[in-house]
Amino acid sequence: MNYWLFKSEPNVFSLDDLKNSPKKTSFWEGVRNYQARNFLRDDIKKGDLVLFYHSRVEPVGIVGIAKVTKDGYPDAFAFDPSHKYFDPKSKKESPTWYGVDVTYQEEFPRCITLKEIKETKSLSNMMVAQKGARLSIQPVTEKEFEIIKKMAYS
Repeated sequence: MNYWLFKSEPNVFSLDDLKNSPKKTSFWEGVRNYQARNFLRDDIKKGDLVLFYHSRVEPVGIVGIAKVTKDGYPDAFAFDPSHKYFDPKSKKESPTWYGVDVTYQEEFPRCITLKEIKETKSLSNMMVAQKGARLSIQPVTEKEFEIIKKMAYS
């Protein structure tokens, strides 16, 4: 099993949106960064756990956990000219963009803020704590995942 951090703007898609979606499951759509796409297509697998991070809100931080419930598959919105995630260069026979299905697992009793992450020495190597690390999909170590979870409940 691997561990990840997925960033989402809560006004676009929040942990509550995931929690309230049918079967508490949703396709993680709209990723349009090649490095994040490669993670979704090649590395993220069913059973992996995800730290759900709310960005562009105050405070920014990790609010809960989701689980990957389907390996990466083509983002169909890339083929739909009426959709905001349409990409005319992406073709069904050779898709450019991918996503995974994620299922709600839990909401933390409190947000673990980016400020807290940066101030926690044992989390100093987390990608999200690095200057300029804006990638929406990021790998996380098991140790980092466990530290974040412990912080949420302390």
